[in-house]
Amino acid sequence: MTYIEKGSTEYIKASLALFFGGFVTFAILYTTQPLLPIFAKEFHVSAASASLTVSASTGTLAVMMLVAASLSDQTGKKNVMMMSMLLTSMLAMAMAFCPNFISLVLARTFLGMAAAGIPSLAMAYVAEEFHPAGIGKVMGLYISGTSIGGMAGRILTGVLTDLFSWRTALFAIGAISLLLSVIFALILPAPRHSVKKPLNGKTALRAYAVHLRNKPLMALIVLGFLFMGGFVTLYNYIGFLLSEPPYSFSQSVLGFLFIVYIFGSFSSVYMGRKADLHGHALVLSISVALTALGAVATLVPSVIAKIIGLSLFTFGFFGCHSIASAWIGERANVNKAQASSLYLLFYYLGSSLAGTAGGYFWTHLHWLGVIAFIVTLLLLSYPLIGYAHKRLE
Repeated sequence: MTYIEKGSTEYIKASLALFFGGFVTFAILYTTQPLLPIFAKEFHVSAASASLTVSASTGTLAVMMLVAASLSDQTGKKNVMMMSMLLTSMLAMAMAFCPNFISLVLARTFLGMAAAGIPSLAMAYVAEEFHPAGIGKVMGLYISGTSIGGMAGRILTGVLTDLFSWRTALFAIGAISLLLSVIFALILPAPRHSVKKPLNGKTALRAYAVHLRNKPLMALIVLGFLFMGGFVTLYNYIGFLLSEPPYSFSQSVLGFLFIVYIFGSFSSVYMGRKADLHGHALVLSISVALTALGAVATLVPSVIAKIIGLSLFTFGFFGCHSIASAWIGERANVNKAQASSLYLLFYYLGSSLAGTAGGYFWTHLHWLGVIAFIVTLLLLSYPLIGYAHKRLE
């Protein structure tokens, strides 16, 4: 069977479709992140409670990805991804009509369940369908879609909230996502390298058990928790910091801060390509260092310094995610969808658990406590990278 080769029409269509998949998922998944200070005031809840509108989605998404990966063995990766995007978009539109905080969190919980199809299967689709020599770059293209989607969703949320309301903003993002979901369904090539299997619980558990017994691979998988936990924690609570005096930024300005995601779009491709050339461990270690340095730079009171720190932090994080994703895709010799799902299980559990835990550090230790928590998570990644490099490379 032939792979999707660089330069072909299929390559262009598949790359664009995967870009849209990442765009839609992350535009919707984190669209409430810049709204956390508004939710805290409007619904009279704490910062940690407001963060549940993010954590509830990522937590259920983390668990449902395990189901989506096994479901795809029976119904096909494209079908599951397509239905995931369509349902997520429609739920995002419906979310605008939630009457209170509890219903909003419940809606976000169901949205997380629906959104599981894309992140759990896009990585496996890339690993199976594209030529192995270019996996790092293509994975970077998909992840660049996630970064641009996250950026666009947050900026649009901020602007529309200031102009109209947060409800109008959520509905508009859902409608745009629905259109992109239809395009995705029309242009993504059907998988040719995956074999449909009957849905069997024991078979699925055995597929995951293979990876759980692979300690070097699990070291890479756990990295997802540390990377995403730190990333979401910073972006969850920087809005609280910058909405307070002496900054007192408006919702539009807070939204536009997420334009630094463009550095993530660049780094996911650039660092992925560098990892293909110079080795995963070296480039991943450099990316972690850049992420930590960016986080520390946000401690400087100057707004300019904070924006530079955010830019460096985002550049480093997306490099980390791109390299770890590609490394797992290459080293999982069997059951690639399940390997990707395990990585993303830890990745989104980091978003959910660490992202909410960061509220404790914000409440009790303010911004210094938040950054100390993030840097600690990042430093814990180094022994895992070293162990995986020693056993896998």
